[in-house]
Amino acid sequence: MRSLSWEQVLGRRLQRSHLVEPAAAGRRDENAVGRVVGEVAGVQAQVMSAAELAIGARVAGLTQPDVRAELFQRRTLVKTYGPRGTLHLLPAEELPLWMAALRACFSPSEARVYTYHGVDTRQLAAVTDAIGDALDGCCLTRQELADQVAQRVGEWARERLLSAWGDLLRPAATTGLLCFGPSQGAKITFVRADQWIQGWREVDPDTAIAHVLRRYLATYGPATEQDFAGWFGIERDAAAAVFAASNLAEVDVEGARRWLLADDANAAWEPPRGTLRLLGQYECYLLGSYPRARVVPTASRARIATYGRGRFEGAVALSVLLVDGVVRGMWRRQRRGKRIDLRVEPFVKLSADQSDQLASEAARVGAFLGTDVALSVGILD
Repeated sequence: MRSLSWEQVLGRRLQRSHLVEPAAAGRRDENAVGRVVGEVAGVQAQVMSAAELAIGARVAGLTQPDVRAELFQRRTLVKTYGPRGTLHLLPAEELPLWMAALRACFSPSEARVYTYHGVDTRQLAAVTDAIGDALDGCCLTRQELADQVAQRVGEWARERLLSAWGDLLRPAATTGLLCFGPSQGAKITFVRADQWIQGWREVDPDTAIAHVLRRYLATYGPATEQDFAGWFGIERDAAAAVFAASNLAEVDVEGARRWLLADDANAAWEPPRGTLRLLGQYECYLLGSYPRARVVPTASRARIATYGRGRFEGAVALSVLLVDGVVRGMWRRQRRGKRIDLRVEPFVKLSADQSDQLASEAARVGAFLGTDVALSVGILD
């Protein structure tokens, strides 16, 4: 059994997450954005601006309008419900696979949500069919969709469809009948996924979930069954079954048993050296990396727990300063007229080289957002 250090593991995760060397965009790789989003196993889009920043950090020279063009003009990306039932950006060409993987693991806890709200399987199927019918050839706001579905199945569905939780929308998403369309001002819209993208196809759910596990381990491994279950949002028994059917290698990480893709077990694992990045909220590197204590050490957690949403959700809810794969600070940005004030609170003393990297990162964020940035370092109030 191969032995690895956590330093090596974090270095590998950084590299596979495109946080050491961003991918190049341009003629040689016209689908760089979709490829990178696929390789990091999707980007959580609970905060859309943060999802855009996550992609900008991974593809060189990209701007915020570029990401939006990939989503709503080129349609290489799709916004929909993904792992953990949360909003994600996923590659359009892989969308049928991801939706099939979600169908493979309808958990008892998810079923209990519908039972709690008094929705039985017959009603859920009726709503799903009505959503597909209403969106056929149409782009509808949430209110318009709720009105159309209520006309078809009854008023009982209206309130749940208007809820931000989206629990009645997710089954339609996983069957290709729904994804997010271009916003109309402040209003979100929905379209049919199988009409919005080209090449929708049916994928065997068991094949799909096995592929998703391989993708997860390729970027965030080595990992355990519980890690994958927590990241994908399924029961541990379901995760264990996928592990058992996959070609994996067991490794030792400082005394802990974890699993990798067999092909990666003998690869070179270099520890990170001098990597400093500014990452946004709900960052996929943090969401995928377990155990979380290895990337968010005790001292960082103590400060994060006193600030903003960090009190309730921890580091994943905040914009963080990442140094060699570990959270070593947090930051925020505020628009001041035509510029952005970007303030960083490091939890450790930065070296001169790290301070230079921080300035470069701030400039990169500004270039991505298309504005000047004024960087300052100090306590966030």
